[in-house]
Amino acid sequence: MEEKQVEVGEEEVAWSREIIPKVLRIVSTRLPQRDLIFLLLVSPWLNATLVSCPSIWLARYRHVKHINLEFAQDIEDKHLELVKSKCQDSLQDLEVMNLNGCQKISDKGIEAITSACPSLKEFLSYWNVRVTDIGLAHLVKNCKHIVDLNVSGCKNLSDKSLQLIAQNYPELQLLNLTRCVKLTDSGLQQILHGCPSLHSLNLYALSSFTDEAYKKISLLSHLKFLDLCGAQNLSDEGVGCIARCKGLLSLNLTWCVRVTDVGVIAVAQACTFLEFLSLFGIVGVTDKCLEALSLTCSNTLTTLDVNGCIGIKKRSRDELLQMFPKLRCFKVHS
Repeated sequence: MEEKQVEVGEEEVAWSREIIPKVLRIVSTRLPQRDLIFLLLVSPWLNATLVSCPSIWLARYRHVKHINLEFAQDIEDKHLELVKSKCQDSLQDLEVMNLNGCQKISDKGIEAITSACPSLKEFLSYWNVRVTDIGLAHLVKNCKHIVDLNVSGCKNLSDKSLQLIAQNYPELQLLNLTRCVKLTDSGLQQILHGCPSLHSLNLYALSSFTDEAYKKISLLSHLKFLDLCGAQNLSDEGVGCIARCKGLLSLNLTWCVRVTDVGVIAVAQACTFLEFLSLFGIVGVTDKCLEALSLTCSNTLTTLDVNGCIGIKKRSRDELLQMFPKLRCFKVHS
């Protein structure tokens, strides 16, 4: 009896290790992608079999356009190097690489993956303190067509990276430099001169820039989105120059504490397509700027934040809608 049980057990093991994988090699090419991914979790034998059959995956991802590894915190350089070595032919058409929150990836990993993706247009690497100017140098060397670049929170990037971006990406459209604390006026000015096609610029939580750099934002004639939250050195004169970007749709001036009615009125008079405006925390603005905005932007403003603006009197919802009939979201101080 024991011998029969042993034989049955051996047959089951042989079936699991040999027969099922052989069958799967035949049928897997016909399975939906979601089912195929689930099969990787069924047993170690299935996993090993499916992973060892590159034809199954290469056929599906031959022309992959978008890879999203956002917050895949266990992804390391070695994984990107493996992708390059095994799947380089399948990455030739890749356009979007999202590495946001992948904090174990360093310059070495960026070198590996970008060298396999010559058609890349969007590179997103938010919140990665291991990335340095060396990683950006690899990016600009390997990927010539970047139009969307997010290095928010990459605190080890310096003006050298901005110089590389400005020199290599004149067609760049979106740039997020949030909390890149080593940057100075010199680096930002190179971006503003070298990337005239920018229509979205995020400088959130960067307090080191001065009006000398902010004034040059006026060079961006296509700019639609600008985030200057926390720009403590921005003055009315700087805002007046920024107002020359007449196509602005969204402007975040939260905690720009030196700004007064003068600067906001300049924006109101020039940026008549404005849809979003935040003046949160600016104590130097009064009802005068609100009245100016109602004269020129009443038919476009949908979001207005004047929370903490103690110089602006509290208004009811109906009163605000009389001034700004398109308003859907508004915040006033309590």
